[in-house]
Amino acid sequence: MKTLFKNGMLYNGTVSDPVRGDLLIEGDRILAVGGVIDETADEVINAEGMMVCPGLIDAHSHNDFFYDREDAEKYYKPFLQQGITTQITGNCSFSPFGMKPDTPHRDKLGGGLFEVAHPGSFADFKKRAEGNLYVNLVPLIGQGSIRAGMTGYDPAPYTPAQIEEELTYVREAMEGGAFGGSFGFMYEPDRYAKPDEIRAFAAEIAKYDGIITIHPRACSKISADYPLLTKKSHLELGLDEAVGIMKQAGCRLEYSHLIFTGQSSWNLKDRMLKVFHTERDSGSPIGFDNYAFHYGASVITVVYPEWYASLSPETAKKPFNKFKLSLTILMYRKLLGIDWDDIVIAYISDDHPEYEGMKLPEIAEKEGLSCLDAYLKLVELSGRAGSIYLGKYYNSDIVRTLMEDDLSVFMTDAWVVEKGLQNIAAFQTFPQFFLLAKRDGIPFEKVVHKMTGATADRYGIKERGYLRPGYKADITVIDPQTLSVDESRPDAVPGGIVHVCVNGRTVIRNGGYIGGKNGEVILKAPQGSV
Repeated sequence: MKTLFKNGMLYNGTVSDPVRGDLLIEGDRILAVGGVIDETADEVINAEGMMVCPGLIDAHSHNDFFYDREDAEKYYKPFLQQGITTQITGNCSFSPFGMKPDTPHRDKLGGGLFEVAHPGSFADFKKRAEGNLYVNLVPLIGQGSIRAGMTGYDPAPYTPAQIEEELTYVREAMEGGAFGGSFGFMYEPDRYAKPDEIRAFAAEIAKYDGIITIHPRACSKISADYPLLTKKSHLELGLDEAVGIMKQAGCRLEYSHLIFTGQSSWNLKDRMLKVFHTERDSGSPIGFDNYAFHYGASVITVVYPEWYASLSPETAKKPFNKFKLSLTILMYRKLLGIDWDDIVIAYISDDHPEYEGMKLPEIAEKEGLSCLDAYLKLVELSGRAGSIYLGKYYNSDIVRTLMEDDLSVFMTDAWVVEKGLQNIAAFQTFPQFFLLAKRDGIPFEKVVHKMTGATADRYGIKERGYLRPGYKADITVIDPQTLSVDESRPDAVPGGIVHVCVNGRTVIRNGGYIGGKNGEVILKAPQGSV
């Protein structure tokens, strides 16, 4: 089947100015690009006044954990509706493969964030995913999932024999076409990995010219993962560790979700970017990805100290401990630069949906409690497992600076949740990037480049990310005049995404969702191949 897009503005995936012209696809490939194409087609789409782009690529996703569920479509539909056709998966040390099918630690494979329905090898994952994907997935193997499959959350250092066992999973994935691996040093069990294990994992990935993505130990000026008093901020120490891994292993590095959590972290922007550019200018293969919104998903215990959590209910209620707790949380809030009204409740429990979408001070006022007591009540009601959206990840200046930076690519780092308030990033991130670019005078071709060609180049994805003859026909057509985002409704369908093709098959037509399992597991070309 041939589809002809007529009279669109062609954004080819580079930073070049768009040009008016036609685009012809046949089957799953682009047949011709540019100029006037006078060829008979099965479907002709009038793209007058619209942006015709390569399919948008989400540089940081966790959607590999949902493909094998009976209701899988609901996890992918919102991403297609924002123009995304490909997602980089396996980030933050978590992947749904890299373990034995009968591992006794199945409940820990996703670090408490995700469930693995069918544990197994990378080959098992590929076989199961074939014909069952709504978007294209670019797989990374997560060290945390390998470790969890082997020893659960055991913090004991790995022996040389255990490290070698870990590397067998890495080799199987990389030889099977994975694009790299990931660390997530904030999460169990990855936080327990010692330097020798970390170096071995990264060096093994480097042997296959793979990329390493790293969720650092700290995304704020201070954190629980470093001593309180340090010469550098904890955010900078986390980047230093990531750079050290890159240099020692000789691997390519993608620093995951560069954020500045809490207002006290915002003045670190220039210092952090200087490190990235100094490394890049010296020849290091380094980059980062970033959000469009000022807030992100977190856990309700984000300012809940471990020493208080370990107390019995009776001991915790004693006046001295309550006073100590109030001072500890106040210190966290002041040092981080986070206020109570930066906490929005996403989910507490099935029995308490009334809190969803409310800010913590609103709950306190409604129930006649102090903010601290309201917070403790919600922690208790959720069994310390509630979820929130936390503000002050960014401000407008930081978002604009990161969007314009040559080393950034764009991502969602979001997923559809089963219960509670949805994360707007899973539904409206990429349209938001376009709206911010329009507001701040950033050329659309630069935004498209970061969402397409730049991300494809960063990860080494062949035949995608550009409008070129012979390339895969992942296509996103956008009407810049009707682009819209509704921040008051996190799960709203954004406006302006008119037409989307995945591997040549239409999944969005005239803004309406069609769907279909048209995605592929994209595999890395063997070293040395073209």
